[in-house]
Amino acid sequence: MGIIPVGIIGTGSYVPERILTNKELEAMVETNDEWIVTRTGIKERRLASAEQTTTDIATEAARRAIANAGLMPEDIDLIIVATITPEATFPSTACKLQERLGMKKAAAFDLSAACSGFIYAMANASNFIALGTYKYALVIGAETLSKITDYTDRNTCILFGDGAGAVILGPVAEGRGFKSFELGADGTGGDLLKVNENGHIHMAGRDVFKFAVRIMGSTAEEALRKANLTKGDIDLLIPHQANMRIIESAMERLDLNIDKCIVNLDRYGNVSAASIPLALAEAVETGRVKEGDCLLFVGFGGGLTWGAAVLIW
Repeated sequence: MGIIPVGIIGTGSYVPERILTNKELEAMVETNDEWIVTRTGIKERRLASAEQTTTDIATEAARRAIANAGLMPEDIDLIIVATITPEATFPSTACKLQERLGMKKAAAFDLSAACSGFIYAMANASNFIALGTYKYALVIGAETLSKITDYTDRNTCILFGDGAGAVILGPVAEGRGFKSFELGADGTGGDLLKVNENGHIHMAGRDVFKFAVRIMGSTAEEALRKANLTKGDIDLLIPHQANMRIIESAMERLDLNIDKCIVNLDRYGNVSAASIPLALAEAVETGRVKEGDCLLFVGFGGGLTWGAAVLIW
């Protein structure tokens, strides 16, 4: 049996109701709206309630993606949840989700690659389907970063938010689907972005910024090369939503204008593994994605990790 073409056949997303604005942060730490917007592009972010868990928000995104794909929960063969904020080391978020939605036949596991996690998870699921091991996979990026954010640290508390995005991967027509994946890691940079001894996010901002600007462009170019495509073939760039200046740097390297890039970090901030699927779901819902479009996903995160994927919609 040959390799089965695999693509995204359904999308869904969910964000908590609570909005934390830059104005509110001004009362919490020494910062101001203009400084945050100029440095990052972020205006507000969503926060989970004290009762809401990563499983809760992942469940909502999953329900919407399954419905959008025209499937039933029992059709799903595999669940992969990319997260760095599970409510427990085990059982996994994926197993909790399987039980909640009644996906009885699905294998399930979590994957930890920080903000690159969603691309890592799609690469895993895609390979399972391409080889015929499974037919339909639910891939979710879900985070409750507010639970590990120090709201007295003005360098990090302005950046992070909560939310979930989900996709259904399945067989697609010949010529459609994923054309390449490019994944990478550099453990020597692990201390630059990590959870510290107090259980909060620590980030060496300048070093991470330099790394991100370099790796976003080079990884995107390598994924295009593997797909036998060029910068001119890109219809839509869906980058990790960490910082507007990093996104602009990637756009410049890829010769793209803002019309060919999905940006929602102004409303959600950095949602780690959830940022790319959130942006994709929004792009699909608003008609920004059309059949035959060439989509380029690219992200970076703690580990250090990075990843890119090229998909024909």
